[in-house]
Amino acid sequence: MKRIFIDPAKCDGCKNCTLACMASHQDMTPRKGTLAEIRQAMYALDLTDPNTQSRNRIITDGQGGYKPIFCRHCDIPDCAGACMSGALEKNMETGLVEYHSDKCAACYMCVMNCRYGVPAISPDRKRMIKCDFCAHLEEGPACVRACPKKAIEVREV
Repeated sequence: MKRIFIDPAKCDGCKNCTLACMASHQDMTPRKGTLAEIRQAMYALDLTDPNTQSRNRIITDGQGGYKPIFCRHCDIPDCAGACMSGALEKNMETGLVEYHSDKCAACYMCVMNCRYGVPAISPDRKRMIKCDFCAHLEEGPACVRACPKKAIEVREV
């Protein structure tokens, strides 16, 4: 199983990870592409469009540093446990918490129950948004590849 690991001490708050995530999921449609194509799409992002939403975020820690907030694809995910419709489930083979929008009742129990505050409500308020580990990209998560400080990495666990 692969997981994203973050070293907050290396994070300088540049938000390249957030922009890469937005670019690879632009218009709620995951895009295939190389890192170069995703970086080019980052410059074309319309940040005033509510549909341009990231699945991660960076916040300040109040002491001059930054705290990257990413889905941890928990071993026992609170979000999936709270999901009444079965839209969120833990895939035991991949280790990822997968989201099935066709089953989502838009109750947002996942948003309320995630201890890390990761799931977000979509702009149309008909589904939720969370990390999908960039399953549409062969090269792995866009956020990991876009981080210039190598503060984000994928490791086998």
